[in-house]
Amino acid sequence: MRRVRFHAYGGPEVLRVEEAEAPVPGPGDLLVRTEAIGVTLPCVRRVRGDGNGGGDPLPATPGGEIAGTVVAVGPEVTGFAPGDRVTSLTLTGSYTELALAPAFLASRIPDGAGAVEAVALVRGGHVALAALSTAAPRGAESVLITGAASGTGHLAVQLAKLQGVPRVVAAVGSAAKAEFLYGLGADEVVVYDQESWGGPVDVVLDGVGGELLPRALAALAPGGRLIFFNSGGGTVPAYELLAGAKTITGLTMRRFSTVHRELYERHRGQLWELARSGRLRAAVHAELPLDEAAKAHEIIEARANLGKVVLRP
Repeated sequence: MRRVRFHAYGGPEVLRVEEAEAPVPGPGDLLVRTEAIGVTLPCVRRVRGDGNGGGDPLPATPGGEIAGTVVAVGPEVTGFAPGDRVTSLTLTGSYTELALAPAFLASRIPDGAGAVEAVALVRGGHVALAALSTAAPRGAESVLITGAASGTGHLAVQLAKLQGVPRVVAAVGSAAKAEFLYGLGADEVVVYDQESWGGPVDVVLDGVGGELLPRALAALAPGGRLIFFNSGGGTVPAYELLAGAKTITGLTMRRFSTVHRELYERHRGQLWELARSGRLRAAVHAELPLDEAAKAHEIIEARANLGKVVLRP
């Protein structure tokens, strides 16, 4: 099988296509023949050694989300069998023709749905819904979303409006993305380097982090809350939390899916229902062959994408 690996940290140029033996599924694993692979900012940061990816053993296979067909199951797996079409997160990398996926993170793709749609919808939609559930905006509370044109961000914009949030502010790196986001229902679009992001908001969903985190925290009204689900790290002055009675809550999908299992399952059904009805649109910016993983990373690094970037083996 073919897979993409990196043997040193760096930019897209360090990605290499290699031949390898197919992995063997261990306890609780599914072996999936991939049909679509999601490319995300955390993947890009991991290859560069930034954020949470720094210090990972090398060489490594990047990636973390797939859609495809189960070809084998490991011991202790129940509920799945060869031939099932699934989408899942992966813990050992996904840029490969055959990937291992934990069964507890996998879900079936409904009849009539495609692999690209699944990989564009499910992981990003789960993150967006988990962030909104954690923030729990209510009444007239407003929400600002960083990375709003990303694979997760553009779904969060739509889901916030579908949940009745009266003011959704989309924060992005370029004004060229404004038309896309207004078309998805955003009430305001702000660019990171603007002097002002407009009036304060009650909730920030932060998918970018890093140097942007203090700015995102400053955008909160007194008593506001920031949900932090990015891999970019960042630091904030503790006194701003105290002075503004603000809170920051970290979110990881591995913990959320385990601790809130029933809610996670409801979210899965909700995402597919909204997609089938046309109320939620999972935008795909580009589909590229696996051999062009470096080009996919270039798109993400340039923050040029409007929606999901997908690799096709």
